Amino acid sequence: MAITFHCKYCGKKIEVPDSAGGKWGKCPACHNKVYVPSDDSGEELKVAPIDESNDAKQKKLMAETYKLTQDILLERKAPDELSSASEISDKELTKNIILYLRQMADGQLDQAESIADSIISCGERAVKVLDRIALSEIPEPELANIPTQVLSGLIRKLRSRIS
Repeated sequence: MAITFHCKYCGKKIEVPDSAGGKWGKCPACHNKVYVPSDDSGEELKVAPIDESNDAKQKKLMAETYKLTQDILLERKAPDELSSASEISDKELTKNIILYLRQMADGQLDQAESIADSIISCGERAVKVLDRIALSEIPEPELANIPTQVLSGLIRKLRSRIS
């Protein structure tokens, strides 16, 4: 009995003897190297039926994974808690006060307001830093181009908000 198959290159039907099964040969039409399949079918593979409950369970798990992924992606970052007075160092507090005064002078009121909240939470420490800035003869380099009267007014305003 002969083995019949089609060339994968040209599609021509090829018949070969059983002894050529499982070997390589040449297609008589296109002369390309082709594999001759063996004729023995061997054992028939057993196919298990599809388990519908397993499929449904997998879909449920995928939906849950998708939902959790979307929740994480859409999660908004919670507003940072105001730093307590003990957490802010004096250097950080001074930097925040200078930044607040600079933003107020430049008219960036919204950004200055958010910084003012962290400054006010420091209370008495912030007042000491403000007094040091107000009494210094040479202002900080970041505040040098703000007129003295404007700077004094901004410091007074922040000091009154703290008290």
